[in-house]
Amino acid sequence: MQPFGLNDIRESFLSFFEAKDHLRLPSFPLVPRNDPSVLLVNAGMTPLKPYFTGAEVPPHPRVTTCQKCIRTPDIERVGRTTRHGTFFEMLGNFSFGDYFKEEIIPWAWEYCTGVLGLPPERLHVSVYLEDDEAYAIWRDKVGVPASRIVRLGKEDNFWEHGTGPCGPCSEIYFDRGPDRGCGSPDCRVGCDCDRYVEFWNLVFTQFNKEEDGRYTPLARRNIDTGAGLERVACILQDVESLFEVDTIRALLDAVCLTTRRTYGQDPKDDIAIRVITDHVRSTTMMIADGILPSNEGRGYVLRRLLRRAARFGRILGVDHPFLHDLTGVVVAASGDAYPELRLREGLVRSIMRKEEERFAETIQQGLSILADAIGTVRAAGMDRLTGAQVFRLHDTYGFPLDLSREIAAEQGIGIDEEGFRAEMDAQRRKAREALRKKVGSAWGGEPLPEELPSSLETRFVGYETLSAEARVLYLVRSTGSGMEIVPSLGTGEEALMITDLSPFYAESGGQVGDTGTAAGPEGLEARIDETRKTPEGLWLHRIRIESGILSAGDGIRLQVDASRRAAIARSHTATHLLHRVLRDVLGSHVEQSGSLVTPDRLRFDYTHFQPLTQEERDLVEIRVNEAILASHVVRTDVMSLEEARSLGAMALFGEKYGDRVRVVRAGDYTMELCGGTHLQATSEALLFRILSETGVAAGIRRIEAVTGGSALESVRLQSRMLLEAATLLKTQPEQLSRRVEGLLSENRDLMKRLEESSRKEALASAEALAAGAVPVGPVRLVAARVPVSDSDLLRTLADSLRDRLAPSVILLAGVADDRVSFVAMASRDAVALGAHAGLLVKEAALAAGGGGGGRPDMAQAGGKDPGRTDEALEAARQLLRRQVKEAGP
Repeated sequence: MQPFGLNDIRESFLSFFEAKDHLRLPSFPLVPRNDPSVLLVNAGMTPLKPYFTGAEVPPHPRVTTCQKCIRTPDIERVGRTTRHGTFFEMLGNFSFGDYFKEEIIPWAWEYCTGVLGLPPERLHVSVYLEDDEAYAIWRDKVGVPASRIVRLGKEDNFWEHGTGPCGPCSEIYFDRGPDRGCGSPDCRVGCDCDRYVEFWNLVFTQFNKEEDGRYTPLARRNIDTGAGLERVACILQDVESLFEVDTIRALLDAVCLTTRRTYGQDPKDDIAIRVITDHVRSTTMMIADGILPSNEGRGYVLRRLLRRAARFGRILGVDHPFLHDLTGVVVAASGDAYPELRLREGLVRSIMRKEEERFAETIQQGLSILADAIGTVRAAGMDRLTGAQVFRLHDTYGFPLDLSREIAAEQGIGIDEEGFRAEMDAQRRKAREALRKKVGSAWGGEPLPEELPSSLETRFVGYETLSAEARVLYLVRSTGSGMEIVPSLGTGEEALMITDLSPFYAESGGQVGDTGTAAGPEGLEARIDETRKTPEGLWLHRIRIESGILSAGDGIRLQVDASRRAAIARSHTATHLLHRVLRDVLGSHVEQSGSLVTPDRLRFDYTHFQPLTQEERDLVEIRVNEAILASHVVRTDVMSLEEARSLGAMALFGEKYGDRVRVVRAGDYTMELCGGTHLQATSEALLFRILSETGVAAGIRRIEAVTGGSALESVRLQSRMLLEAATLLKTQPEQLSRRVEGLLSENRDLMKRLEESSRKEALASAEALAAGAVPVGPVRLVAARVPVSDSDLLRTLADSLRDRLAPSVILLAGVADDRVSFVAMASRDAVALGAHAGLLVKEAALAAGGGGGGRPDMAQAGGKDPGRTDEALEAARQLLRRQVKEAGP
C-alpha cells in the first residue's frame, strides 16, 4: 500500500467524487447553522440535514465534503486510550434523490482499491440482514466473494432515528491481519478486537418510518456516506492509533518538545501528551469557527477542553500558559484545507492564552483544596466527595465537574454527582429569587389564583394596532395572604387585569412591556403601568383606576402609549443593526448573549474576548449610523421555523422557538428571528450613540447605547459640557484637549516641586525628631506625629533616623483628612533585642480604628480615627517596653 499523508487522502477523496459530477463544498463551521437544537456539528451529514428533509434546495444533487466534527461524550477517556479523540474529519459523498446503491457501491470499491490502493483481498463488507439488493451488488457487480460479505442485524446495519427517513447501510472493513486480532477462531467482521477496522459507512436512505412502526418506501431515495479521515490514514500509514497519523503526530511531537517529555517511555506521561494533543487540535478548530469560552453550551465544551489540557500540562511540569504556542502546528497541518485557521490564527492564540491565564489564577488553589478534600474523605473512611465540596470547586475556582471527577478518580475517589446537581439547582433557585426581588414582577412573584381556567389565554393584536376594544375577563389583586379574584375596582385601586385580547406588548425577549391607558363605561379612566405575561400566554396588565369603576365583564378601550412604543422600537431595531455590525467588525464569533430594550436606552450583551478598542468602538457606531441613514425597509414575516432557517435567519442558541416564527428583516442588511416590535424603516431610529462598553462576565461584553431623542439629548449634553469646560479653561472646544494636556503637564511639574519641598522639609525635621528620642529599655524610641501624609515620605524620614540612632525603633504617624498613616522601623540590633515593628504598628493602628502589620524591621498600617493618634503612639510605646523587657536577660 502507498503510505498516503492525511492531507493527500482528503484531497484524493474529494477529487474522486468531483470527477463523478459531485459539487465539492467546503467544511461547514462547527457551529450548526440556524439550528439551536444542536450544540456542535458531530457528523458529516449534520449540516446537510435541510437538504435531506427538503427544507432547502441543495446547490447540486450530488455533493462531496470533508466535514470538521466534534464529539464529546467520552472526554474523560480521551488520552487514557489511543482510540478516543474529540475532533475528527469526516469524508462524505451525498446524493439528494439522484443516484443510489447501483452507483455508490461500485464507486466506493473503485476508490478503495483503485485510488487508495488497498488490497482487495483484505477488504470485507457488511450489509443489512434483509438487504438482498446491496448483497447482490457487492457479490455480482463488484465481485467481492460471498465469504467476505457479512449480513448483520438492525443494531449494526440499519440507520434510523425515531420516525422519519431511514434505511439500511453497508460498511467497509479492512483486515489488519491476524497479529492484531484476538486469536479466536470465530474472529470476523463485527468482532471487538483490532483486526477488522470499519472505515466507511454507506447509508441507503430509502424508507420512511411511520408512527405505527411501518416502513414505507421514499419517493426520493438518498445516499449519505461517511468515512473517518483519521481512520483511513491509520490504515494507509500502518500505524496503531490516530495519534501516530502524520499531521497529528507532528502536533504530538511539538507537545513533547514543549513539555520536555518523550512519548512512549512513561504510560502516565503518554496519557497527558495525548490529552494535550487532542484538545489543542479541537480547541483550535472551535475557536477558529467562532466559539468562545463560556459557562454554558458549546462555549462550556471549549472551556472544559482547554482547562483539561492546561491541567495535564501542569502534570507534566508546565506551569505557564503554553497551549496557544501549539496552535501554529495545527494551522500548518490543516490551514490549506481550512483557510479560516490561517485567517484567525491570531484570534485563536489570543483567546487560548487569555483562557489559560484565567484558569491559572485559580487552579493551584483549587487543586490544593481538592487534595485536602480527598484527604478528609479518606481519613473519614469514605470513598467519595460530597456534592457541596465539588460544587465549591466549580463555583469558586472554575473547575468543571468532569475535571474534579477525573482528578478524584485518579486517587480512587468517587463524586456525589446527585448532590452536586442539587447544589447547582439550589444556586439557580437563589439566582432566580434574587432576580425576582431585584426586578419585581407584575404579580410580585405570587402565584395566580387556582380558580383561573388553565386554558385561558390572551390574543395579542399589538403588531397590527395600538388600540383595541377588549373585554375584561378577570381582575386579580394581592391581599397580603395571596392573590385573589375580585369582581371590581374603584378609584385609586390597583390590580392585575386580564382581557380577552390586548394591543399591549408584554415584556419578553429583552423588550420591556407597553404602558398606556384604559377607558370604559360611565367615565372610567385607568392607567396601565406594566404589561407582562405568563408562560401559558396570559397577558397581565397592572392597572390603576384614576376615576370610575371597572368590573369583570366590562367592555373597555385599550390604548398603548404610542410615543413610548416608538421609542422602544427604535432601540429594538438598533440592536439588530448593532448585532450585524459587531459580527462584521469583530468576527463571526460574536453572538448575542442577552439584551434589554427600553424607551430610554438599549443594552446588548455579546460574546467577545476583550474590550473594544477606541477605533473599534468608533467604527461600530459609524457603521450602525450608516445602516440607519440607508433607510432599510423593516419587514416582518411569519413562517415555519424550517423555512426561516433555510433563508438564513439568525437564531439565538438555546432559545426555544415554536413551529411558526417571526422573521424581522432590515432590507438585506439583517435577518433575525424576533418576536419584538420594530420600526418601519431604519431611518426612524434617527441616531445611534454608544454610552459605554464593559465586561459583565468571562467572554461576555456589554454595550449600552441610545437612539432617537435620547441620542440627540446625549449629543446636546456632551456639546454643552465641552463648551462649559472650554469656557472655564479660556479656550475653544476644538483646542480643549491641547489645553488640558498643557494644564496636566503644569500640574505634574508643580507636584514634583511640592514633593521635593515636602521631602526636604521632612528631612529637615529629622534633627528635631532625633533630639526627642527617648530610651525604652536598651533601645531608643522616636514616636511622633509628623506633618507628612505621603507614605513614601514617612518611610524616607523613618529610614533616615533608624540607623543613626541605633539600637532604635522609629514610629511615625502622618495625618491626612480623616485617616492616619503609621510607619514603624526597627534597626537590626533593636530587632535582636526583641523589638518587632510589625506588631508595634499593628497595635497603633488598632488603637486608631484600623489595621496592618509587617516584618520585624519594617511595617506600615492605617487608622480611621486621627483623633486617637496620640493614644495610638502611646499604646505602641507600652508594647515596645514589654517586647524588649520580655526579650531581656
